[in-house]
Amino acid sequence: MGASAKTVLITVTGPDQPGVTSVLLGVLARHQVDLLDVEQVVIRGRLTLGVLVSAPGDSEELQDVIEQAMASIGVDVSISVGPTLGERVVSTHAVVILGNPVTARAFSDLASALAGIGGNIDSIHGIADYPLTGLELLITIPGGGADDLELRSAIAAVAAEHAVDVAVERAGLARRAKRLIVFDVDSTLIQGEVIEMLAAHAGKEAEVAAVTEAAMRGELDFSQSLHERVKALAGLDASVIDEVAASLELTPGARTTIRTLHRLGYHCGVVSGGFRQVIDPLAHELELDFVRANTLEIAEGKLTGRVVGDVIDRAAKASSLKEFADQVGVPMEQTIAVGDGANDIDMLTAAGLGIAFNAKPALQEVADAALSHPYLDAVLFILGVTRDEIEAADIEDGTLRRVPIE
Repeated sequence: MGASAKTVLITVTGPDQPGVTSVLLGVLARHQVDLLDVEQVVIRGRLTLGVLVSAPGDSEELQDVIEQAMASIGVDVSISVGPTLGERVVSTHAVVILGNPVTARAFSDLASALAGIGGNIDSIHGIADYPLTGLELLITIPGGGADDLELRSAIAAVAAEHAVDVAVERAGLARRAKRLIVFDVDSTLIQGEVIEMLAAHAGKEAEVAAVTEAAMRGELDFSQSLHERVKALAGLDASVIDEVAASLELTPGARTTIRTLHRLGYHCGVVSGGFRQVIDPLAHELELDFVRANTLEIAEGKLTGRVVGDVIDRAAKASSLKEFADQVGVPMEQTIAVGDGANDIDMLTAAGLGIAFNAKPALQEVADAALSHPYLDAVLFILGVTRDEIEAADIEDGTLRRVPIE
């Protein structure tokens, strides 16, 4: 840029219509300007287009020509002329806020919390309007936000006060480089607890449910609690397993989530403290790449009240995630784990991104993100995948159903 050149920021607003960009850039081309940056957004049919250029010569003449051209197509324009370029903004973090609804007060408090720690919002765009409202903010934290604890604490307070979910990740390539995701099964990928469904057939549902709750809160050793609960199933006919497997109900959005992740090239798997005999048919239906769970012992067509082999407990879940990552050559920072109970703590902390889904407090405390709404496809929004992108892909292969219960 020559010594006499000035930077000119042109902002066009008005109804979105064909030709706005071509008319503006046609004017700029005739005046031999250099294009430095362009940003455009359309919200409900209203266009905002920003163009930054380096313009030699008389900037006032250029301004007059641009204003005339934009008036001829019925849009407004504002022009700011400056002698120097500002630095290009490189965002340090991505913050996603999800709610039903996201109120103006909630968003205002989030913006205030970010400002309170010196954070600047670089851009905002909508990522979902169904079944949740989702907004993604790219922000810059002074010094790059070397310690994210202050940021996470600030947004956690907003989430708790306004009953919204707010997730934060480092911005940049690492956020889009995830390639392996592992889900817990009970109360995460599916609704309910399989062992309680089995126990209902033995007339011991309440007894088993009480032990399950204590284990999920981290009050009991999982391995001991599993053996105690499985013991209550002794004598059940093995055909009950097929009945329970056939009755499993996916969490709303689960099928959409797995389908979309497959399209993005993710390896998808499950690691469960439940049972292979019940989970395998569902894993086959969803075309999962990995399955790890306990195995019920069966003798003479009856459950013995014991499990076969090593128990898939808290430590085994984390080691399974690492094993799957090694198998497909994915580093741990490119993995995601999703779960709901204390048994998932090690798995979520080992993963590059740990997501607590309608989780117990013990898991929420260690997770990178916590979701409190009953839609598993909110996981996609945290990853920056928009509802429009999901639906566009579904339209292409004819699977679109605008309902959150797949």
